[in-house]
Amino acid sequence: MSVTRRYVLFPGRHHLLTQFQADYLQRLADDGAATIVWAVTSANHENTKRNPIPYHRREAAIERFSVETGLRSVVVPIFDTAPTDRFAQVTLKTVTVATGIDLTPENTLVACSTPAVAGLYAELGFTIAPVEDAPGVSAERPWDVLLKVAAGDDSWRKLAHPATVDVFDRYGLPAVVRSVVNDPVVGDEGGLTATRDYRTYVEAFADAATRKWTAVRQYVQPGRIVDIGCGAGAVLELADRDDTLHESDLIGVEVARHLYQECVHKKAQGVFRNANVYFYQRNVLGGAVLPDRSVDTTLTFALTHEIWSYGQQRASLLEFARRIHEHTVPGGVWINSDVCGPGDRNRLIDLRLTSEDGSNPASPRTDLAELSSAEVTAYVSGLSTRARLDQFAVDFAFPVEFTARPDGTVRIPFGPAMDFLTRKDYVDNWLSETHEQFCGLDFGDWVELLAEVGFELDAASHPIRNDWVIDNRIAPVASIADLDGNPLDWPTTHAIIVARRPHNT
Repeated sequence: MSVTRRYVLFPGRHHLLTQFQADYLQRLADDGAATIVWAVTSANHENTKRNPIPYHRREAAIERFSVETGLRSVVVPIFDTAPTDRFAQVTLKTVTVATGIDLTPENTLVACSTPAVAGLYAELGFTIAPVEDAPGVSAERPWDVLLKVAAGDDSWRKLAHPATVDVFDRYGLPAVVRSVVNDPVVGDEGGLTATRDYRTYVEAFADAATRKWTAVRQYVQPGRIVDIGCGAGAVLELADRDDTLHESDLIGVEVARHLYQECVHKKAQGVFRNANVYFYQRNVLGGAVLPDRSVDTTLTFALTHEIWSYGQQRASLLEFARRIHEHTVPGGVWINSDVCGPGDRNRLIDLRLTSEDGSNPASPRTDLAELSSAEVTAYVSGLSTRARLDQFAVDFAFPVEFTARPDGTVRIPFGPAMDFLTRKDYVDNWLSETHEQFCGLDFGDWVELLAEVGFELDAASHPIRNDWVIDNRIAPVASIADLDGNPLDWPTTHAIIVARRPHNT
């Protein structure tokens, strides 16, 4: 297929280049008469299931591909945008800003195998070359070849162009693809959940960072200090200001793309004084992040319940603890601060909730997932505490069984009751929070799990109760009693765990 146009615009994520693409583009370019403009979309995304390869590696493979094929190429990163029917215009303008090239229907052919995207350019008057989508073509699409990489199927090497094979091998990218694409916990866009409002999450964590750091600072050992699930880096900022840690390496590990990018931005803006501050976008469950026996202190705040909730509960948490044990130096410490269930979480109790602080629909809704975030927040916040329990039972990712009794109380196990009471006010992130279980483990369960891994529990470890939450959020609208009607004290809600790897291991 020969064209006389000066440019061939080739939009796509371009994680992997195929031999078919090389042959096809050479025909389109008419033996070098046209320049291939590679519009690399989602260039600001990496380490996600949809975008496992970072842009700079994709660009390297494209440039090597161009040298080996003799194609004249220009590579332009296209940052991700919210879904829009003007994506073609955004791409064209980005190309112009980055290169000065004005792509028009008169001077450009668009090579695109995705019908929906190709349609956006066709509406602007561009002629489309359908690549793998052409009639009669049975070539493997790049994403299908990438899935072979993820599956450990070495036939990908025959389908991919040698430029991709070379870059993948030199930088160990097959292992990255397998880890990210096959990750059972992380979502397509590099987070645990698609429904979380990261703005409110970051604000809440920043507000609590000083309290969390103050509670654990005395147990921190200098050296290599790693904060897993570091959020936007608020705790590491406090560690950075601690003069006694100025010679330590401060390392943040965060799986959520939004939060990781905020960490990188802070570092670029000079927020950290310590030159040895590093950030990784990784999921520890997907493989080792740091070498064995290389970390002096590991910090985890409000993280382990997420691993429990989005993974395979105890099995995932046990694997996580083993990873930490492996990378901890003998004598090193893991400091974990998180929510914790009551010690007798399976015990039945009678829970009394007010029904006078909001509306009381005849039945809970089953369609909240179809609403916008603002609509969900408005609806749930308007419910009474009692009605909110009914809604929680529908939306909670873990089974909740309770019995409404004639005296107005609810007979319910202690654990699910506290899961509801500690979560009922999180209306801004309702569908995200109801996917998480706070009371899956009690303190005794933690003692058992850590011993199984090989950690020794420091005497400083202890369950605690957040009295502010009890006094201000729970007690005003709820009360608990045993099955004989005797009032019960509110249980522990959190735990601070200081686990040490023995020196002789």
